[in-house]
Amino acid sequence: MPMLLQKELEKLKKQILSLGAMVEEQFNMAIKAVETKDHDMAVRVIDSDHNIDEIEVEVEEECLKVLALHQPVAVDLRFIVAVIKINNDLERIGDEAVNIAERVAYIASRPNVPVRFDYRLMAEKTKAMVNRSLDSLVNLDVELAYQVRLQDDEVDKINREIYEQIREVIREYPDRGGYLINLFSISRHLERIADHATNIAEEVIYMVEGVIKRHPRSQKRPK
Repeated sequence: MPMLLQKELEKLKKQILSLGAMVEEQFNMAIKAVETKDHDMAVRVIDSDHNIDEIEVEVEEECLKVLALHQPVAVDLRFIVAVIKINNDLERIGDEAVNIAERVAYIASRPNVPVRFDYRLMAEKTKAMVNRSLDSLVNLDVELAYQVRLQDDEVDKINREIYEQIREVIREYPDRGGYLINLFSISRHLERIADHATNIAEEVIYMVEGVIKRHPRSQKRPK
């Protein structure tokens, strides 16, 4: 029975890593669509979301099957609980990538406002958080997971700065409120992706150390 359980857990790990790779690719496409205002690329991101949804359901069903058949305990149980939560966060990152793509599709079809918002820094930081959270999962690297948690505050700060910029520009172009609100929505969706990346990092910490790192988030690894 233990040998069969280990095979099932290894299968789960491969499934969650495969889903992570798909979500990462979808997120990267969404960011590229933001940078280029590429309507067609945005549509491709939207159309690919059903693939992620299907795998998310498959992973959840596999977790429930393993729980029912093997009744794992201790480290194995923590692993499955963490996979269930990470699975949900990955699916939500995919959803947020779609939300970004929908905003890009809207903006690309409207006359441009002569003000350019630079999302590159925020996108780069968010992308790094997603990459590192997945790397921490692959390698069960808690040091990397703690780094991801620290980066979340940086993304939150940029989101607040963009909000203030949008407020100022709306005063200048009150007739383009819809366009500008969609621009701000991109920032909000990036901030939420960073939150989900942080959640994944916290689940890796739980998986390895058995410590729940939520409510509130401590900024340092305990000595």
